[in-house]
Amino acid sequence: MAFLAYFLARVDLLLYFTTCIALFLYWINGSKKSSAKMPPGPKPLPLIGNLNLVDLKKPYKSLMELSERYGSVFTVHFGAKKVVILAGYSAVKEALVNQADDFGERADVPIFELISKGNGIIFSKGESWKTMRRFTLSTLRDFGMGKKTVEARIQDELIPLIENFKSHNGKPFDTNIIMNSAVSNVICSIIFGKRFEYDDPVFKKLVGIMGENARLIGTPKLLLYNSFPRILSFLGAHKKVMQNVNELNQFIAERIKHQRKEFNANDSSGYIDAYLMKQQQESAKLEKYFNDGNLAMAVLDLFAAGTETSSTTLRWGILLMMKYPEIQKKVQDEIQTHIKQGQMPTVDDRRKMPYTDAVVHELQRFANIVPLNLSRTTLKDVYFRGHCIPKGTEVLPFLTSVLYDKTQWETPYEFNPNHFLDESGKFVRRDAFMPFSAGRRACVGEGLAKMELFLFFTGLLQTFTFHPPPGVSREEISLKPEVGFTLVPLPHLVCTKLNN
Repeated sequence: MAFLAYFLARVDLLLYFTTCIALFLYWINGSKKSSAKMPPGPKPLPLIGNLNLVDLKKPYKSLMELSERYGSVFTVHFGAKKVVILAGYSAVKEALVNQADDFGERADVPIFELISKGNGIIFSKGESWKTMRRFTLSTLRDFGMGKKTVEARIQDELIPLIENFKSHNGKPFDTNIIMNSAVSNVICSIIFGKRFEYDDPVFKKLVGIMGENARLIGTPKLLLYNSFPRILSFLGAHKKVMQNVNELNQFIAERIKHQRKEFNANDSSGYIDAYLMKQQQESAKLEKYFNDGNLAMAVLDLFAAGTETSSTTLRWGILLMMKYPEIQKKVQDEIQTHIKQGQMPTVDDRRKMPYTDAVVHELQRFANIVPLNLSRTTLKDVYFRGHCIPKGTEVLPFLTSVLYDKTQWETPYEFNPNHFLDESGKFVRRDAFMPFSAGRRACVGEGLAKMELFLFFTGLLQTFTFHPPPGVSREEISLKPEVGFTLVPLPHLVCTKLNN
């Protein structure tokens, strides 16, 4: 006791001993951290960070070049904001699948925060996101996703699409609006319980608006807005995007109002009706995730995502068939062998048609529709491949680096259906095929998109042979994409010839 009293009386010894203990605990707890530093990357400049190294019209190309220098995990400064880039199949899979909880939350990206206000499916977070995603997946299945009922919806939409193509009588035409409209009608039939005529002026305008926003959000102006939101907001960089969003929201609000008025719990016609029914069931709960804000944004998420990516992939498909007529011919030969004349393609036909299936998969890989992916954030300090990614860091699982990973694909920068065929011509799945991303945040409509791509593509090639307009050679067909958040083909015209 005397020793203890002496020790407590000596403040200098007490401080020394306390400091030793603190240093020891810091060393124990920090031994892991000391060997795990923030991922490397180019040295940032004041204010602009590494924007001098990024081509804002083609940021995915700049990030591919930086990955060659800095490896599979590196840091890029977009202005003052640090973003950790995960490059290559191995790193992206490890993060999104093996460490799904660490990389499962959506990042705060200014333009998407402005659009969604934290609602909906794609950009929401936490329990709200889990609830909305679970409900949406369940509802899409109830309305036929992955089943014969959705197959029938797609086949029904294929008929007017083919008739529209025929109406041009072999003369050059642009597939943009019509292809977007056909694909959009499939998701519209699920959301609203109805389709729209292709010449409906309101529908045509909405489809055009969605395409315009997909382009605008990927322009240098909006990429800079995400890095410097206060400055660029003052300059109005986001105004056109939000004007378009407001028009879409107005249309959706009117549809919701109409369906709320006509609502019949015994006759649910689509996603909105199912949501209204869920609202009634959940009305007594304190946590009201099924609110009107989540409904409006979920509908916009499904409407936009269910239109843009699949229609763009199909437009790339037609362009590539014009560019590579020998591949088009092989697909058509397989169609003639396995689908009787006069019969529409079915999902079951895919198993018998490995070459066509391989071409559809290669379309998605090569077209690389969403080159950057949507970014995530870390909810705590995350240790990944010897690096420490601090809590709150934006993380980008870089999809281009997966779909063009030279360790996974024999000819990554060529359109090559053999990527999905073995030596005997049988279809083979490839783990690095991730056009829908992976893990907890993978595209909620993946099952629907796969059905659409096979049935629309096969149905069109069953009916038509595609070729460039007179005076345009296949060598002159450009495979360069437009600038945008999604990579769409440059404006072009298509000619069709009816198959015998």
